[in-house]
Amino acid sequence: MRREDPVPPAAERGQFAARPERLQKILSAHGAASRRGAERIILEGRVTVNGITASLGQSAIFESDVIEVDGVRVGPRGAAAYIMLNKPRGYITTVSDDRGRKTVMDLVSGAGVKVYPVGRLDMDSEGLLLLTNDGSFAETVAHPSYNKLKTYEVYVRGDVSAALPMLRLPITVDSHSVHADSVAVTEHKGRAAVLRVTIHEGRNRQIRKMCAACGLEVGALKRVAIGALELGGLESGQWRFLTEDEVQALIGNV
Repeated sequence: MRREDPVPPAAERGQFAARPERLQKILSAHGAASRRGAERIILEGRVTVNGITASLGQSAIFESDVIEVDGVRVGPRGAAAYIMLNKPRGYITTVSDDRGRKTVMDLVSGAGVKVYPVGRLDMDSEGLLLLTNDGSFAETVAHPSYNKLKTYEVYVRGDVSAALPMLRLPITVDSHSVHADSVAVTEHKGRAAVLRVTIHEGRNRQIRKMCAACGLEVGALKRVAIGALELGGLESGQWRFLTEDEVQALIGNV
């Protein structure tokens, strides 16, 4: 096919000049989130470009703009990494904290890879927390639309017998109707009990608020499983990399 005009040399036509791309694409390509997850965190105001809160549909140039999620700059994506941490109480689930509080990142600083928490456990909760640099994996595990069940041991005080029927029904929490997928009593003595509660949602302090709505006081809360992945004997504050089989089991059937 004959060209009417010769193509100029690469240097002349700017072959190496970076072009603006949609933020969602940049965040997904560099492991900060999946495309759908990127839209959500942009809408939540967690993404900035050159220090200014980003808006949905905005474009940026990865090579020259400073793109940050939760205050941490998005860098080139390395090999995918998947970590399971037994989070202790007293640590917040975030990559940084402007109040100087301990974060879960302090616990995995020796992993040698840059990762982000998958979902959240509040400061007073403990147990199984996943961290990764694979945005699609994080979206699949954390978003309720994928129905990944999370199981918790919940230490409560109060009239457990009266509360149980209510806990098994839909409950309004922060103007949203939520429900437990299952609730079982594993220990019960007087007005204290240990409940095993499974949910697929993950609203802020959801189980604590559900229990409070049923007249129960939560003394401690520990996540012990996500899907078929169990915390097992991993000690508090310790972490390990997931096996390939464990990763595939978590993202299977998606």
